[in-house]
Amino acid sequence: MLDIHNITYSYGRKKKPVLQNYSLSVAPGTICGLLGRNGAGKSTLLYLVCGLLRPQAGTISYHGMNPWHRQVEFLNDVFIVPEEFYLPNIKLSEFVKTMAPFYPRFSMDDLEKHLSTFEMESGLHLGQLSMGQKKRVFISFALACNTSLLILDEPTNGLDIPGKRLFRKAVLNGMTDDRTIIISTHQVYDVEKIIDHVVVTDTDGVLLDAGMTDISSRLRFVFTTDGKRAQNALISLDAPGGYNIVEIYDGGEETDVNLETLFELTRENPDLVARVFPH
Repeated sequence: MLDIHNITYSYGRKKKPVLQNYSLSVAPGTICGLLGRNGAGKSTLLYLVCGLLRPQAGTISYHGMNPWHRQVEFLNDVFIVPEEFYLPNIKLSEFVKTMAPFYPRFSMDDLEKHLSTFEMESGLHLGQLSMGQKKRVFISFALACNTSLLILDEPTNGLDIPGKRLFRKAVLNGMTDDRTIIISTHQVYDVEKIIDHVVVTDTDGVLLDAGMTDISSRLRFVFTTDGKRAQNALISLDAPGGYNIVEIYDGGEETDVNLETLFELTRENPDLVARVFPH
């Protein structure tokens, strides 16, 4: 279990905190989508969870370990794929030989499986790859490390349309009951079919923390051409030929969650969302 309790962090004493009195818990066996506007502190939160930054107040615990203490047991069990990363100009086999020993559950069979999912080969040279190809390889390696916590920051940036589809397949193939995957992204359409939990965050805290099943049982997501219905909805976003709207679910067939309209509803009317999904 990942437990974050009342943390505060700022990048300078005289600067406004990026996160303040921030709390969140993420359970094992969850693919969690972390959503928030630019500047909401998503990347900062991820670096705090990994122990790369230290909170100025509050606590973070992962399986009882403090990330900032950088215990070997913690470092062996957590992997982050940042939005921007560097891969050395070497063969993949050399990279694996150097990096895999840090992760006791690394599996070469799993690496080859994930590379195959991404339509990549294991005998490649990292220096000869495009940025999108490097991302496919690095995500494959991350999944193959089999850490119980995997953090992906904007993982679909730089991937082409087939790459995004293969990313979703690879993540689902790499998921287990005791693994937690946190995906921070602005590309909501790339992940809304694979996440099972949503956290909408802001600098002042969590605005929404709910499972996708719970969301679809309380809200209805509909495309409509009826202007009056759109006007009476909780939120209405213009779409080609009509409107994407959110309404209170009042029975009948449940609908798929539209993350874009959910995010805008949460951003524009957090009090209503808090009443529908009390923490």
